[in-house]
Amino acid sequence: MSRSNSADGPEDIDATFAEIVADLRAEGVGTTLEQQPDDEPTPPPPSPAPGPPEQTVAASGWRGADREWEATVFGDDPASDDEHFVPPEPPPLPRPRKGALVVLLFFVLGLLLLIAPGVIGLSSSLGTPIGLLVLAVGIGLLLLRVRQGPPDGADPDSGAQV
Repeated sequence: MSRSNSADGPEDIDATFAEIVADLRAEGVGTTLEQQPDDEPTPPPPSPAPGPPEQTVAASGWRGADREWEATVFGDDPASDDEHFVPPEPPPLPRPRKGALVVLLFFVLGLLLLIAPGVIGLSSSLGTPIGLLVLAVGIGLLLLRVRQGPPDGADPDSGAQV
């Protein structure tokens, strides 16, 4: 492909563009598209069938429903008329064990010593470090209670468990 360039660019832009297009067509670019003559205008898209808006929307095929958009979004829930899902009763909460109650007691006592040490009869200069120590013990006991293995009675060789 030969181009004659001046200082600013190609001298004949139309001829250069025609060369580029001819090279691309020679390589097969654009041959899979339908070729339409330039003088023939593209046909307009088909207009929807006349009728009520519900039928017009469904006839266009863009959504495939018999209801208008406003009726779908703002109308009654169609599932409320039919059967509706009723969730099963949740299982009861497990009873707290003694260790959980001890950790809870440490947390409450630590917060009480930090917020209002005067209730117990301590000054704030003595209640703050003791409250921090009690909270640290509560956090430590809570971390010690975290289980790191399979649940009791489970086979450790059973693979992934859900």
